[in-house]
Amino acid sequence: MMHTFWAAVGFLTTLPVPRHDLLPDGLHRAARWFPTIGLLLGVILAGSAWAFAWLFPPTVTAVLVVGLWAGLTGALHLDGVAECGDGLLPPLARTRRLEIMRDPRLGAFGVTALVLILLLKTAALAALALMRPALAPALLLAPIWARWLILLAARLPAARTEGMGASLGPTLSNRQLAFAALLPVVLTAVMGIGHWPVILATGAAILAGLGVLHLAQQRLGGVTGDVFGAVVEVSEAVFLCVACLRVASG
Repeated sequence: MMHTFWAAVGFLTTLPVPRHDLLPDGLHRAARWFPTIGLLLGVILAGSAWAFAWLFPPTVTAVLVVGLWAGLTGALHLDGVAECGDGLLPPLARTRRLEIMRDPRLGAFGVTALVLILLLKTAALAALALMRPALAPALLLAPIWARWLILLAARLPAARTEGMGASLGPTLSNRQLAFAALLPVVLTAVMGIGHWPVILATGAAILAGLGVLHLAQQRLGGVTGDVFGAVVEVSEAVFLCVACLRVASG
């Protein structure tokens, strides 16, 4: 059990872990830990944001947290946003989209998508830093739901026969997927008592993730590892933005 846990930590983060071997066809065994890894990231981010907020103004705090976020994940999901920007947004044939998403070079669509995600996260966190009680719940919950969405995305057909989209595969059954959702559901309910906008943010983040998956199915015929990354980043950005809505927080 701990072997798969450390494998999940090593796969989704840059945190040091005990030596482990994670073969591509073994990803599905570690995937059930993904929401727990999201909680681990959330705790680190929320704790760091709290410390930064005492030392720096909101904008600086937000930039530092977003930088730490990217560092903790090795920019793994940000790469997916950029690749999906180039592959999903311009008008192209399906085969050409997949070719472009394999190309490490970035185009205008990819750069724009990447910059917008980073700006949205930074601006939303700066707003949340002004409402300090709202900062920790948002940072705790956004990474958890985003990584649960990976499990949901893995149930869709893969756009390629190789790569993470195929190796992760239909990771969990419906019952296991529902069980994996218990952690984020319970935490959202508990934190929603003191800051109910996180409940709205949860719904919006899930819808945003489903929107990315729908677009991928339409334009790629399935999912890829880059699509998983885009789902994570888009859902996290939407979560933070809705959590700081004026109408919700006021």
